[in-house]
Amino acid sequence: MAPSAPSINSTMSSRMATARPSSYRHKSEKRGMTYNIMLVGQAGLGRRTFLNTLCERAVIASPDAPNPETANVADPMKFDTYEVAMEEEGTRISLTVIDTPGFGDGLDNTSCFKQLQDYIEAQFDEVLVEESRVKRNRRYRDHRIHVLVYFIAPTGHSLRELDIELIRRLGEYVNIIPVIGRADSFTVEELDAFRANVMRDIVYYKLPVYNFCWDETDSEALVENREIMDHIPFSVVTCDEVFDNEYGSVRIRRYPWGTIEIDDEAQCDFALLRYILLNSHIADLINYTEDMLYENYRTKKLEVGGYGENDEEEDDDEEDQALGAAKKQDKSKAAAIADADDGGDVLGKFDSGFDN
Repeated sequence: MAPSAPSINSTMSSRMATARPSSYRHKSEKRGMTYNIMLVGQAGLGRRTFLNTLCERAVIASPDAPNPETANVADPMKFDTYEVAMEEEGTRISLTVIDTPGFGDGLDNTSCFKQLQDYIEAQFDEVLVEESRVKRNRRYRDHRIHVLVYFIAPTGHSLRELDIELIRRLGEYVNIIPVIGRADSFTVEELDAFRANVMRDIVYYKLPVYNFCWDETDSEALVENREIMDHIPFSVVTCDEVFDNEYGSVRIRRYPWGTIEIDDEAQCDFALLRYILLNSHIADLINYTEDMLYENYRTKKLEVGGYGENDEEEDDDEEDQALGAAKKQDKSKAAAIADADDGGDVLGKFDSGFDN
């Protein structure tokens, strides 16, 4: 068996492997990070195995064999939540993974797009409500989706209408990282051609996938991020099997013709993608969600909700009018009382008019 490939850490620069003292990740190393990932893709693209391989444990058990009598009926999409406590490079991560079984399995998947958008917006709304409280809950847990890993079917052609519509609808709400599920079904030449076709469609349709180069102020990180962009969409091969050899434990997927070591970057991009998701770019994904995606949503939400300056001015005008009317009424009463002091007849007239 071939020796295990070197860790992805050895291929990245020391800047990415070591957190800066002023960085979000460095400040979170002691108190831990709250991090949320969503997995979206049709059945059979390896979402379950991807999650187990990502967390290096059996988070989701193998599914039971489907009932042949109901195998032709598409189940509605649902949201399954899995919480995993992890530690990566000394940083504690409270990871929540939301899986979406049933996505894209029907003839009409319009409701799937709406369900996903409503779910992501609902997490934004929770934060918006929490921010408006006079006394905030210190134990509040942020459920905003920091990254959506979207699995593209290995058709060998280009993006389907399903793929284009999902990325187009959700790109303004969440960081979308496209991956090619079951990339081991391609030859080297076929994989390169399919990746080029997918990128051509992303550019042509202006699809808002996550741009690793969004922060152009850090020149050192920009060079590395441009190298990462060359791997989009990431080719993913995963497995549940771990074997021990003289070099240690390795994760290998076996075939009749041979094996694939999934942590070997020469064979697939899983090791690089895992390092990006759980180590080098976790702070970037969280910060971009909070500072860009959520702030844009918050601004639009408040504008639609009628919290603009014009509404405040109208409320002030109404208060001024009500206050002016009250002052006039007080002046009328004071004048009547003053007249009453001049004689009993006048007082009698005032009382009579007031009672009427």
